[in-house]
Amino acid sequence: MEVVLREVQDSDLPVLYRQMNDPVALRMAAFTPEDPADRAGFDAHWGRLRDSRDVDVRTVLADGDVVGTAGVYGEPGEREVTYWIDRAHWGRGIATAALRMLLEEVPERPLYARTAADNVASGRVLGKCGFEETARARGYAHARGEEIEEIVLILKA
Repeated sequence: MEVVLREVQDSDLPVLYRQMNDPVALRMAAFTPEDPADRAGFDAHWGRLRDSRDVDVRTVLADGDVVGTAGVYGEPGEREVTYWIDRAHWGRGIATAALRMLLEEVPERPLYARTAADNVASGRVLGKCGFEETARARGYAHARGEEIEEIVLILKA
């Protein structure tokens, strides 16, 4: 399987919108928009992401199909990674491959990451890419409607 990162294209957005409204994936990710089904909000959010100088976001392709996103956002010295892979493609190493590629494209360090403490798969992806746990925190998870424990990680080198 060939995994590739490329610039987000307008034609990706309907696919990403569908992927990011999977209830199982939303629950797993936990920290999601308040109303992921708000298409106008989704489009406005993606417009801001694509126009921002503080965001580097890519579409993840697997064998030519749009399967998710990977990105880095935030102020220098506090930038954080994020990724989303369509549930139909979980467990195939795509998130790890995409994150490794993103980390090659974005050489600045440190970089941070956060994941729901019970999202073991995301924790494994981050660990395989060199992130180390630095703290635990609690945050409100819109997808679960409650405050949950999250893991804060750092990539130093």
